[in-house]
Amino acid sequence: MTHKIRYGGDYNPEQWPEEVWDEDHRLFTRAGIDTLTVGVFSWSLTQPAEDTYDFTVLDRILDRAAAEGRQVCLATGTAALPPWLAKAHPEVNRTDFEGRRHRYGQRHNFCPSSPEYRRHATAMAARLAERYADHPALLAWHINNEYGGVCYCDLCADAFREWLRNKYVTLDALNDAWWTTFWSHRFTDWAEIEPPNALTEHWRGPDHTAFQGITLDYFRFTTDALLGCFLAEKEVIRAHDPDTPVTTNFMGMFRPLDYHRWAPHLDFASWDSYPPLDAPPTWPALAHDLMRGLKDGAPFWLMEQTPSTTACRDVNPLRRPGELRLATFQAVAHGADAALYFQMRASRGACEKYHGAVIGHAGRDDTRVFREVAGLGRELELLGDASLGARTPARTALIFDWDSWWALEISDGPSRLVKYQEVLHAYYRAAREAGADVDVVPHTADLTPYDVVLAPVLHMVKGDLAARLEAVAARGGTVLTTFLSGRVDEHDRAFPTDVPGPLAPLMGIRVDEWDSRPQDVVQPVELGEFEAEARLLFEIVQPRGAEPVGTYGADFYAGTPAVTRHAYGQGEGWYVATALDQPGVDWVIRSILTRHGLLGPYADQPAVETATRVAPDGSRLLFLLNHTADPAHLTAHAAATDLLTGKRVGEGEPLTLDPLGTAILRIQ
Repeated sequence: MTHKIRYGGDYNPEQWPEEVWDEDHRLFTRAGIDTLTVGVFSWSLTQPAEDTYDFTVLDRILDRAAAEGRQVCLATGTAALPPWLAKAHPEVNRTDFEGRRHRYGQRHNFCPSSPEYRRHATAMAARLAERYADHPALLAWHINNEYGGVCYCDLCADAFREWLRNKYVTLDALNDAWWTTFWSHRFTDWAEIEPPNALTEHWRGPDHTAFQGITLDYFRFTTDALLGCFLAEKEVIRAHDPDTPVTTNFMGMFRPLDYHRWAPHLDFASWDSYPPLDAPPTWPALAHDLMRGLKDGAPFWLMEQTPSTTACRDVNPLRRPGELRLATFQAVAHGADAALYFQMRASRGACEKYHGAVIGHAGRDDTRVFREVAGLGRELELLGDASLGARTPARTALIFDWDSWWALEISDGPSRLVKYQEVLHAYYRAAREAGADVDVVPHTADLTPYDVVLAPVLHMVKGDLAARLEAVAARGGTVLTTFLSGRVDEHDRAFPTDVPGPLAPLMGIRVDEWDSRPQDVVQPVELGEFEAEARLLFEIVQPRGAEPVGTYGADFYAGTPAVTRHAYGQGEGWYVATALDQPGVDWVIRSILTRHGLLGPYADQPAVETATRVAPDGSRLLFLLNHTADPAHLTAHAAATDLLTGKRVGEGEPLTLDPLGTAILRIQ
């Protein structure tokens, strides 16, 4: 076991003759690679027929890794069906949203409710665990790969009905939850219930449904059905290997699956980072913090990122010199204990042959990409175990709730232009650029460690969350929520009370009307001496104890509150009734953070990202990341040593970050 950040990535030597493996391992050594993810798509190789298993190649892959002093994250290979299985048992193939049963092809192509898929997948996982549980190269189990996709077949329909029976017990409870007296939908037999798709409740597409409650429950069912596949494989692995940690690679802010429902069943969280092409650096940072929050702040693994370029998009830009290093240290800054790539050697064929790789088709070690990967490997060796197991001491929390995301974006009205991720990101970005560390937490999280709780577009309010938010404010904290919050209960039924429902006492307001407008309609909002712009949705607020902080500047509601603050106990509740532009959100968030002394020491340079981690030995590490192509000139706020250079800096002394540069300061 090395005492440093794990470094390596997806390796598929089965695609190459063994003489290439020799060169691969020589290059891995040069690049500081110590960890390989293997077997991700090897099912058709290790089980070429229903009654035949062949682990010859996998044996050699693991044995070679061990001989070279490397360890492996061993995948079960069950994310892509072998062709013989799809042919022998057609029911393992998915039925799509339009009701078409698929034939063999692609990947993530299995029905999660298929007993034949489950039988064969668990048999494979069991044989792997039995064979390799004690192998010296084994570091972790990697079940399946990037779970996702939805099936609407008859098997899933039956499984959905059983899931509903367990959830609601009686049809009366189900009919009440789904409000089925609307449009003559009252069900009198469980067999009458159909999966919501293009043939039943949907129109135009998956987000346009006549019955949001049915669709919402199918989203939840799909999350649980795929989780059931994961748990079945984990169970058979544990029968042979009780100790080796088990994970699967998530995809950050991935709408189809509620990762909070999965989190308790992973030994550590891991995820694949491929941010949108035009995303600001706070977008992947938000996903990193979401992944860290899945396990109560424990470190996660960056399971995949590209060393250079992706291949699946219409346009696939290259990472510029320095961008890979910056992205990797950003992941470490936010809690990564591993930094792995897809892929180690480029495939010669199929749809990922142009996807970036540490080693290209020519197998060279003098490319820019390889040199950057090797240089980063040396720096991670130098960093050693300084950040391993470190925690983030955040006093600001952002609530991230898949149910609210789903309910908001399948709602008919008020606006389909409001996107959950975009609103959350705006508030997260404002807090991060002001220098606050942020924990991204589920609605069930313990909120007592936080002075500030941000809950934008908290569309659905469940359980005792409203009371716990009130408790944050009562003891002196600040709670912020926004337009389209507090609208529905866990079944997507509107609260029979004033908007924002259970949040109204804390916010001290009432909302009777809201004005939804196209993207090009802009409302000025006066925030003290500052004027922001607002778009998409304008709620008309009636204060019920709250004081106006910002007001609308146009239309018949000009002069009415757009932003309010309500004294509650020793703290405050802030309500933002419209989609402010980023400068407007920045103004609001900095006002709140200032009250709690949470502005960072470099808040005047928002392009310099800061993140704090506290190591198990109590060492305080401050990461500084310059996301610009120009040097950043700072003044050190404390005496520190840069762990990447060994240089010491005193409090008040000048500190310069190179373009796209990083410093990891151990505070004295």
